[in-house]
Amino acid sequence: MAAALWLVLLTGCGRYADFTLPAPEASGPAGPFSWQATATPVLDRGEASDVLNPSIVRFHDTYWNFYSEFDGKTWHTAAATSPDGIAWTKVGRVLSPQGWEGDDIAANGSAVVVGNEILYWYQAGSPPRIALARSSDGRTWTRHGEAVVPVGPRGSFDERAAADPYVIRAGQFFYMFYLGQDRAARQRLGIARSSDGITWDKLRKNPVLELGGLAAFDEYGLGEPAVWSSGGSWWMLYTGRGKGERRRIGLARSADGVAWKRVEDFPPIAGAQAWNSQVMCDPTIEQLPGGGIRVWFGGGDIASPDQNLHGQIGLGMLRSAGF
Repeated sequence: MAAALWLVLLTGCGRYADFTLPAPEASGPAGPFSWQATATPVLDRGEASDVLNPSIVRFHDTYWNFYSEFDGKTWHTAAATSPDGIAWTKVGRVLSPQGWEGDDIAANGSAVVVGNEILYWYQAGSPPRIALARSSDGRTWTRHGEAVVPVGPRGSFDERAAADPYVIRAGQFFYMFYLGQDRAARQRLGIARSSDGITWDKLRKNPVLELGGLAAFDEYGLGEPAVWSSGGSWWMLYTGRGKGERRRIGLARSADGVAWKRVEDFPPIAGAQAWNSQVMCDPTIEQLPGGGIRVWFGGGDIASPDQNLHGQIGLGMLRSAGF
């Protein structure tokens, strides 16, 4: 009876399905990975309190960075452009919260180029949900309307928040990896799938990655996943929250994109410079033709849970033997 009631709750409060991702790419680096990062940020905060959550795409032969900017009260999505992904020119704010989104956040997003458009899924509203906007030039955006990924039903892993989306295309589907928060304030990672980027089916078995164990770097929360496939596996970089809100970036691995395990012999990425000494977070990746994985990330020198980290954006590289 309890199982039947749970099924009714699931089907009555959103779309759910059982699925896996397509087989991962056989070529490319398979690990073990080593990490190296530039000493200074590639995008500084300027007059903002924080710039974090980069999402990088190539659009019309230019790198575009859609990142989160905190002005002391509100999170906005801002943009910057670059010829090489290293030297950035700020464009300015392109999305600010409006309507149902409230006045707190329209940021923490994930961009994907589809044809001549950029689709951008981002966090907004209270409780946090995931919305969609689209643009043909990176500067002017049209919102879809209501959230495309709502919070889950009572008792679900994302009952209190659906946030931090990271979207990839694989086969005929979009796959969204995202943070879910439950009533106990546990933040874990789940997946949803869509054929059009608007209507999403959440994985029935969410979450796909649980909190770390006692004294682990990610014992207090997971967030901001970044996913790719190479060397016969799916790989995920993600932010782990530890004691005192110190954050580092961990690595997980999967054969099917759904059942994930931490890579235990990969040391969580900690900041090696003063500007990122307390927080390393928000990875986004680019697979380079030579096999390296280029990683843009957020960093800060204050261990704060949400903002006022002195957040800035850095650049690093994951390398595997033989690449």
